[in-house]
Amino acid sequence: MGTAFVASGDRRTSDAAAHVLRAGGNAFDAAVAGGFAACVAEPTLTSPGGGGFLLARQNSGEATLFDFFTDAPGRAVGVPHLVEVTVPFGPADQVFHAGMGSAATPGCAAGWLRVHERLGRLPLGEVVAPAVELARGGVPVSANQAYVLGLLGPIMMLTPEAAGLFAPGGRLLGEGERFANEALADFLEGLPGSSESIYRGELARRIEADMGGADGLLGGDDLARYRVVEREPLTFAYGGRTVLTNPRPSFGGERVRDVLGRFEKAGIGATEPGSAAHLAAMIGALRSAHDRWASPGGCDRGTTHVSVLDSEGNAASMTTSNGEGCGYIVPGTGFMLNNMLGEDDLHPRGAPVDTPGERIASGMAPTIVLEGPRVIAALGSGGSKRIAMAIARVISEVVDFGCPLQEAIDRPRAHWDGGVAQLEPGIDEAGLDAGTPVNRWPELNMYFGGVNAVGEGDCGADARRGGCALRVE
Repeated sequence: MGTAFVASGDRRTSDAAAHVLRAGGNAFDAAVAGGFAACVAEPTLTSPGGGGFLLARQNSGEATLFDFFTDAPGRAVGVPHLVEVTVPFGPADQVFHAGMGSAATPGCAAGWLRVHERLGRLPLGEVVAPAVELARGGVPVSANQAYVLGLLGPIMMLTPEAAGLFAPGGRLLGEGERFANEALADFLEGLPGSSESIYRGELARRIEADMGGADGLLGGDDLARYRVVEREPLTFAYGGRTVLTNPRPSFGGERVRDVLGRFEKAGIGATEPGSAAHLAAMIGALRSAHDRWASPGGCDRGTTHVSVLDSEGNAASMTTSNGEGCGYIVPGTGFMLNNMLGEDDLHPRGAPVDTPGERIASGMAPTIVLEGPRVIAALGSGGSKRIAMAIARVISEVVDFGCPLQEAIDRPRAHWDGGVAQLEPGIDEAGLDAGTPVNRWPELNMYFGGVNAVGEGDCGADARRGGCALRVE
């Protein structure tokens, strides 16, 4: 085969996708393989019980956004029980809500199977085999995952079943210690039947019973009616290139378009990267965009991204999230359901406000940038309210300044959080107006996102979140 490229949030995730490419799979097989593998390699960030999006661009030119984000549950009556959990993010604590009442109707399991059915090439067993091997044999906990486990410890130990996975012996797993998940391996080997059982079978009935006994909103009817939706991507131009991204009802793609439009209006392409003029244009654009964005802010903190470009020119850009997790392990499956109803960005009062059955909005924005028919970047990021900024920053570096993907990802970022300019080191602060509050970060930080990207002849991954990019021969 020719050259293909993979970029993801962990070496094991990228290895799984690369293995499937070498076995003759296409970009869509590889992205699905990476998604399942990430459930073992990055278990605090993604799960079959979470939600996400995959933007597929076939070499024929056809593009489809697969929306398998979470639905608002609650067709069953009840008042949700939410558990308040304080998480120490950096210099300040942040309150989240977990527990049974925070779980929304999951979509990842259904979404990965839909993408494989529609666009995959290899048998499903070959696609999930790398994840099964990781789950049975176990993987050493990465530095990034150990850090996130420490942050989310109260949620990872909220139930005996969760603690048994993430804190055997009563202590959270640390860097280098082995994380194995036999139940998840069994679940994956039983696909697609085991997934069907979640939505309409024995597991669905068990989930409904467990939720009903603990004041959760997720019921059997919510699960049975869940559907993956195929949408036409949001498409716009930037710097003479075509950008495809996530459309409504989610808002992440519109934010990427908004930031890039403001970059263009501010003339950011005429500045020198890292200069005072560059920062002034960037912060000005981010401030004006922030003022325009009303809540919700984005329910995507526990988020990871996989990008794949195969040797035939097919591209997949996939972002998935489990929020922070709700603490409930689906019996016999080894995976935790999401806590999307407990995300304060979308539900600032700690209670769901969505209409039951509706797709919850998201700030995630898997994106593909084209130069004519060529894919010059398939990218995406985690990072909550910083997702659009991170993606737009990398696109600008590639389009406006001709940067290779890795260099574009590594360059320092800035963010306007509504009152303070958040700056990574290496940015000339002289471009800021006098009196502008500044928080100077001592090093590149996961706060500013985790962009993983591939393009024709190029790839890059974000060290801020432990990313790994591979060239696959």
